[in-house]
Amino acid sequence: MASIEQIRLDFPVLDQQVNGSPLIYFDNAATTQKPQVVLDALNKYYSEDNANIHRGIHALAERATAAFELTRKKIQSFLHAESSDQIIFTSGTTASINLVAQTYGRANFEAGDKILVSNLEHHSNIVPWQMIALEKGAEVMVIPVLDSGVLDLDAYQKLLQENTVKLVAVNHVSNAIGTINPIQEMIALAHAHGAKILIDGAQSVAHMEMDVQRFDMDFFAFSAHKLFGPTGVGVLYGKRELLESMPPYQGGGEMIKEVSFSGTTYNELPYKFEAGTPNIADVIAFSASFDYLNSLEKGWVEEQENALLSYATEQLSQIDGLKIIGTAPNKIAVVSFLIEGTHPQDIGVLLDKFGIAIRTGHHCAQPLMQRFDIPGTCRASFSFYNTKEEIDRLVACLKRVVTMLL
Repeated sequence: MASIEQIRLDFPVLDQQVNGSPLIYFDNAATTQKPQVVLDALNKYYSEDNANIHRGIHALAERATAAFELTRKKIQSFLHAESSDQIIFTSGTTASINLVAQTYGRANFEAGDKILVSNLEHHSNIVPWQMIALEKGAEVMVIPVLDSGVLDLDAYQKLLQENTVKLVAVNHVSNAIGTINPIQEMIALAHAHGAKILIDGAQSVAHMEMDVQRFDMDFFAFSAHKLFGPTGVGVLYGKRELLESMPPYQGGGEMIKEVSFSGTTYNELPYKFEAGTPNIADVIAFSASFDYLNSLEKGWVEEQENALLSYATEQLSQIDGLKIIGTAPNKIAVVSFLIEGTHPQDIGVLLDKFGIAIRTGHHCAQPLMQRFDIPGTCRASFSFYNTKEEIDRLVACLKRVVTMLL
């Protein structure tokens, strides 16, 4: 397999100076960088194949349609889904979750029903459920998180036992602190109590293998830009019987079979949920992300990122006054931390002066920050193209920043 130096050359954005220092990109939980093959695929579409899809009979339209549907097939394979018509394109994870809330939720939730979310959730897996609960007279209940950043599974089981839970919505991985949730166990418990479950996979797809059938997932949502693909593309997987029972989310072209003023009949899956002209170019470019990932040695990404997490945790823990928030035994390569006497915003601004990109703030997880009674954190999140030498640079610069602030 190629060396890490060769792999980094595949990501052109990494080869630049920021404020006079080599860029160190530790904001991968916000978005991943894109390999050259993805950029080339985007350029090829606009240079050679730009056309609208599905209804055109000319060569460009047929080529664009074939490339668009090939991406759907690759996602089916990536998720180990039964069929490609269970793969619905949206604009992102947020849109995928809202689709389920506004279709499955509107059709199935009744007054008094309970919706379970966890204290680890991103706002995009909280607010849509609050909105539909308010509309339907349902109630959103919360699975608590322990001091380590691990979900309280005993409390989860008790919530399922004592309430009429229609749906559980949890992330596979916390974007804020990196906790990997035991979704196989959580799915089994939900089903044992008659509840459906949606898994927010935005933070897991880039770090581990997915198998929606083996895990018996009802719904799974993620975004292309977290998986080395373009922005503006989301994916929703759903079990066929659930998707077929759900009403359309939006009306317009493509999602119809026949339209008349006396009534409209809707298209089959997946097109029933894909109204209007989709994000053709970025969906086609996303296909190249899977080609790139398949070129890497199986298991290497997870091994590389686990090594980076272990090394970063060890090195950062040696900084006086630094406290890591979220110490779950099973994590992806995310380290959220605070340094006594400093504010995360100040840390982030000063690290940027050294060319180091981290994320600061509440990470769209304000309830989790409230749980730990903190305003936010500094978050360093790693990908396989990062190195231990970059972590050494982060640690050295953090020590300098602390002396500047204290």
